[in-house]
Amino acid sequence: MSKIHVTTKINGDPVEYLCEPDETLLDVLRDQLGLTGSKEGCGTGDCGACTVTLDGRLVCSCLVLGAEAEGAEVGTIEGMAEAEALHPLQQKFIEHAALQCGICTPGILVAAKSLLERNPDPTEEETRYWLAGNLCRCTGYDKIIRAVMDAAADMRKAS
Repeated sequence: MSKIHVTTKINGDPVEYLCEPDETLLDVLRDQLGLTGSKEGCGTGDCGACTVTLDGRLVCSCLVLGAEAEGAEVGTIEGMAEAEALHPLQQKFIEHAALQCGICTPGILVAAKSLLERNPDPTEEETRYWLAGNLCRCTGYDKIIRAVMDAAADMRKAS
């Protein structure tokens, strides 16, 4: 099998890589590009630990082929902070102790950021529904939801 040349943007930066036709985007991100924030939790798209955005849409990177990123814009957890400043969601996750082992946290943060970009004032029910594809086995969900809701309120005040 010959490798496929892919030209894409990851977190706003142009990136080129070679991948096997059956290599997942998750494997490319982690193994080739050193972007290890996205985690493999299940490998079947059921847990959300590997959530990234692909052209603005949330996807499980374990279910997307690396070749499918050709010409697309990929957003990962590594692109969330601005230089040394944490994104408000990241800061609120720390303040609310909304993380423990960290396997699910990157995917939840990417999904929550996507929610707040679409809806800066979500209800708790909308937030829980939006994050339903991201499973956490350590913290439970109340601290996560409180952190997202608190970040949303701060982000609305700041804009």
